[in-house]
Amino acid sequence: MDDNAALLVIVDAANVVGSVPDGWWRDRRGAAERLRDRLAADGLRGYEGAQEIVLVVEGAARGVEPVPGVRVEAAPGSGDDRIVELVAGSAGRSRLVVTADRELRRRVTELGADVTGPRSVRD
Repeated sequence: MDDNAALLVIVDAANVVGSVPDGWWRDRRGAAERLRDRLAADGLRGYEGAQEIVLVVEGAARGVEPVPGVRVEAAPGSGDDRIVELVAGSAGRSRLVVTADRELRRRVTELGADVTGPRSVRD
């Protein structure tokens, strides 16, 4: 598969995990791993085409390993800044950022990416 033909889906792990008060704060890494596994199993719901999924983790969630179908990027600092770098570095292809963070949404749409909320990848 030509990765440039696939939709690049960049998931803001901290924002998606934090969108539901299910106790994620007690085990941030475990919550990110559950999200990673759900993404590997289901991908982006409602989208049937090829997807390249990148899960961006930060803070206590660093150390989450990639699995087939989901690349994991550990942000050295701000997860939002890493997401913006990934969007900027992938110009010329379709990009979708999954986050509810208003400022991040503004930053990535200025770079030509589309955005969707956490419900697109959560149960």
